[in-house]
Amino acid sequence: MDFTRRRLMGLFSVSAAALMLESVASRAAPPSGRDAGQPGVKPGGGDQTMALQHAINATAAARTPLVLRPGLYRTGELELPSGAQIAGTRGATRLEFTGSGTSLFTAKGADGLNLKGLVLDGGGSALPERRGLVSLQACRDFHIGDCDIAGSGRNAIRIETCSGDIRNTTIRQTAATAIVSVDALGLLIAQNVIQDASENGIEIVRTAAGDDGTIVIDNRIETIKAGPGGTGQYGNAINAFRANNVIVRGNRIRDCDYSGVRGNSASNIQIVGNTVTDAREVALYSEFAFEGAVIANNIVDGCSTGVSVANFNEGGRLAVVQGNIIRNTRTRRYPGSNTDHGGVGIYIEADSNVTGNVIENAPVCGISAGWGKYLRDVNIANNIIRDAFVGIGISAVDGTGKTLVSGNLITNAPRGAIVGYDHDKPVTGDLAVVGASGFPKIVLGLNTVQ
Repeated sequence: MDFTRRRLMGLFSVSAAALMLESVASRAAPPSGRDAGQPGVKPGGGDQTMALQHAINATAAARTPLVLRPGLYRTGELELPSGAQIAGTRGATRLEFTGSGTSLFTAKGADGLNLKGLVLDGGGSALPERRGLVSLQACRDFHIGDCDIAGSGRNAIRIETCSGDIRNTTIRQTAATAIVSVDALGLLIAQNVIQDASENGIEIVRTAAGDDGTIVIDNRIETIKAGPGGTGQYGNAINAFRANNVIVRGNRIRDCDYSGVRGNSASNIQIVGNTVTDAREVALYSEFAFEGAVIANNIVDGCSTGVSVANFNEGGRLAVVQGNIIRNTRTRRYPGSNTDHGGVGIYIEADSNVTGNVIENAPVCGISAGWGKYLRDVNIANNIIRDAFVGIGISAVDGTGKTLVSGNLITNAPRGAIVGYDHDKPVTGDLAVVGASGFPKIVLGLNTVQ
């Protein structure tokens, strides 16, 4: 047989086409499992709670998916036993919560749960504290995917001491927080859309500081309000509290009352490759009692402060802030205050490297290092700062550690390229011009000022 190169490539093309058709057919095929209509579950009728619960129990015991046909199912609380798998047609299989019970789906100690292709409509019915439209406790290897969740009267999804993943799910109009995880055992939150939440978008929380390891990647999070008020507890797209070793990567975040990503007492947090626009406080925050933060390769456009690594007084230390683009910071005055805050590109305090960032249009300061005596071992190198009132501000009071400033390019800083501060007050001239001989803790290398 004449296996010429052209013939061989033709065979490869036919095989590839066949595989592609098989893949498309697989994606288009309806979910396999037991049709819920067989045990008497009927869309479009009255309350289906009892029929649905019976069908869930029977199929879970048989380790068979329960397939719900397109249509509307009105239901109260449904309990998920181990092995429960419920599949529908995305956008067409709608479960409408009647308000009877504490959640639409609830489970405790149930493993291997799978919810796929369902529309869950909370109808705005009020839920108790610490509950969600989906509430899971001590469940391992759960999967929620390709679902649409709207109108929850509290949280949309609340999980405690669980492992699993939430993927490719849209969550809208949540009265509190879209996704709350407490004491995760191994959680992935990926490729979801979260819009219009009244407290936070995603909360990763631990009852005591410790390893969490949740991965939050490639989500789109928009319009997050600080409904209950506060000074930063609410209004964040992603909030990690006491949760160590969390990775927040590649998320698109827009329109938050407070932060795009906020790590509070969250050690070894990575905030990498996110795009944040219109955050009305600090866009990317690592604060309070943490050790270790990498904030790198993010784009921030429109915020009060771009990056803040703060609270050395509480033990907050050890960070790399690298390769970020931060533009268009602005000052903000809180209700009842006579002081403007913000207008800073990057704020840093202790044991940290600030390198390779580009900052443009900061009405107060491009990079600010330290607050009073709370400054130790900071390297500010090879950054570009344009159109900042002060290029680099450094705490110049007794009791600080050393700050090394070298290799930076600073353009159009009217008050000075490098200026010493006592808290929020400038106390020196431009050290880039006159030198820092009177301040032995400030070490200047070669910087370029235009």
